Amino acid sequence: RRWQRMATVLENLTSARANIAKQLADLTANPKPTYSLDGVNVSWTDLFNSLMGQYAEIEKALQRAGGPFEKVTQAIS
Repeated sequence: RRWQRMATVLENLTSARANIAKQLADLTANPKPTYSLDGVNVSWTDLFNSLMGQYAEIEKALQRAGGPFEKVTQAIS
């Protein structure tokens, strides 16, 4: 078996942000009055607002996960 490195939190959040940005790009490039998501009809405005909210939350999470950090260490003699 080959060892495979797991994605970091920052990498996963960055991927999620890119996925939502792509959905927003598609949504605004080809707007329709309603969309069907998993069999549920959603208005364009509701979907847009939901995606924007998700994007904003991911941005906040990226800022928290990305630092800046302060690391406190103590030397033992």
